Amino acid sequence: MTLDTILEEIKKAEKIVILAHEGPDGDAIGSAIAFNLALKSLGKNPDVIIPEYSKNFDFLPDINAIKKSSNVKKYDLAIALDCADSKILKGYTEYFEKASKKIVIDHHSSNTMFGDINFVNPVAPACCQILIGMFEYFEIEITKEIGECIMTGIVTDTGGFSHNTTYETFEFAAEIMRLGVNISQIFRRGLYTRNKANLELHKKAMNRLEFLENGKIAFTYITEEDLKEVNAMQGDHEGIVELGRNVENVEVSIFLHATKNNCYKVSLRSQDYVDVANIAIMLGGGGHQKAAAATVKGTIEQIKDKVIAEVKKQL
Repeated sequence: MTLDTILEEIKKAEKIVILAHEGPDGDAIGSAIAFNLALKSLGKNPDVIIPEYSKNFDFLPDINAIKKSSNVKKYDLAIALDCADSKILKGYTEYFEKASKKIVIDHHSSNTMFGDINFVNPVAPACCQILIGMFEYFEIEITKEIGECIMTGIVTDTGGFSHNTTYETFEFAAEIMRLGVNISQIFRRGLYTRNKANLELHKKAMNRLEFLENGKIAFTYITEEDLKEVNAMQGDHEGIVELGRNVENVEVSIFLHATKNNCYKVSLRSQDYVDVANIAIMLGGGGHQKAAAATVKGTIEQIKDKVIAEVKKQL
């Protein structure tokens, strides 16, 4: 069984690295820290290497375990969490590819199965939800600290239980609450807390918000100049894509924000029948039916036309 093989690899590995995708969200960070705490309970001391993340998650236990780099030339075991493709490990791919054994744990239907061992459940609403069953199978106690990390991933990836949620999600939430985890704090810090830069970017995006195809498509964007003007940090654009989705009659919300090298991150959200994961895959990305993303090179107008053309095929 795959889980038995994963546990066997963990037990025999001395040098372990835990990795997550670029622009890490609550599920990526929550998964990585929860897995780190779990491995520590098995007597391991892994490295957790994650790109720059939103400071909204500084409340999580053991957050200081996160590193930006490592001097280890080759790990015995590399574990990629909440990552559908090795390309989005961005800068940390080398740690993964050079490892003697590679494990992928994920919940994206677009996962490319890039590990030696792949444990992927596309039905799970969050990678963190997969970890619950995994830890129970490994007979690892889910402590309050682990539960807090897991709940952060579930709350943020389901938009506060508003999408991709299963009945098991609420059962797990109840179990985690019994551990003393403050879910209200996770909602506040993970979903609702905004700094000045985020509010300024929301204002700019709101002013540019336009509706197309008889109001079924919402579109807006943030430029590199905007990000510099407000001195934005990682995560300060979070939540903007929801501006469009929350408008009546909108089926798909599209949000572009500048990254690097004349590229834009395209965030997609849908309401009911449009599968934005398929659209993201066509653009070189991936995700879920109602929430997906891709990074595309070009001007705003070029990318806008390209994305809208793909969306219109599903309307």
